[in-house]
Amino acid sequence: MVRIKGIGAYAPKSELHNRDFERFLDTSDEWIFSRSGIKSRRISPPEQRTSDLAVEASKKALKRAGLSVDDVDMVIVATSSPDTLTPSTACITAAKLGMDKVPCFDISAACPGFLYALEIATGLLQTGKYRHILIVGVESGTKFIDWEDRSTAVLFGDGAGAAVLTVDEGPYGVLSTYLQGDGRLGELLKIEVGTAYPPGSWGVRMRGREVFRNAVVQMGEAAVKALQLANLKAEDLDWLVPHQANLRIIEATRQRLNLPREKVYVNIERYGNTSAASIPLALEEMLERGLLKEGDTVLAVSFGAGFTWASAVIRWG
Repeated sequence: MVRIKGIGAYAPKSELHNRDFERFLDTSDEWIFSRSGIKSRRISPPEQRTSDLAVEASKKALKRAGLSVDDVDMVIVATSSPDTLTPSTACITAAKLGMDKVPCFDISAACPGFLYALEIATGLLQTGKYRHILIVGVESGTKFIDWEDRSTAVLFGDGAGAAVLTVDEGPYGVLSTYLQGDGRLGELLKIEVGTAYPPGSWGVRMRGREVFRNAVVQMGEAAVKALQLANLKAEDLDWLVPHQANLRIIEATRQRLNLPREKVYVNIERYGNTSAASIPLALEEMLERGLLKEGDTVLAVSFGAGFTWASAVIRWG
């Protein structure tokens, strides 16, 4: 079975609170929190690149796994805010970590990117060609924010989460993964950056109501699907770890599974929506707080731009 041998996370030190937006936007702490569940988020400074966040999270994951960079056979980075279009942020991250001659590539799957990377790495490890694969979900998307757009500027934060995956004969590991998408709805949530958009007009654009409606439906269905693939029921879960995009979406997913609130991990209040980083960041925080125990059954589920959605059931250990 493929298992997570080590996990690590990193968030920039600079913190932007809801009250800070009151200085330049027609908004308030109460307005933001009531609609999203967010109180603050981390913002990376201009000189800190996406790969820098990825490096810090990867170092922690490798340390927790008891491995060195020489043990890593592949690097996969999931991000919607790469350092450059090419080379990939995975290649830049590998170089900064001191890795020599390892395959490395990025994937763009928005918020479920970490779970997409999890399935890709799981499949590759099962071929027997690789021993350890480092996957990273990382975003410094606030660099693309339109700070005059109240509907999106208040939602996002920066961060990174990394995991080292390996094949293990023990009882712990990835029990199921499920990926899905619908590119026909891509216009509802996008980052307008690139040759199609002139500099100065860049930003995240979102049609919030449509995104919310689709997220509620697809996260719930993805959660159910992953449980079915793992031959489990919701009552078998110890934890639901949802993508931290909106507290109301998280609550709708909890209700779909009929889980008690104490089985749902939420940290959106402190980090905002960190996109591909949100699930590994939450898992590492749970581990640090002593909440995630050996043998716990965890369901992770996410929804994001594309549209893409994904889920995974993991027996932790």
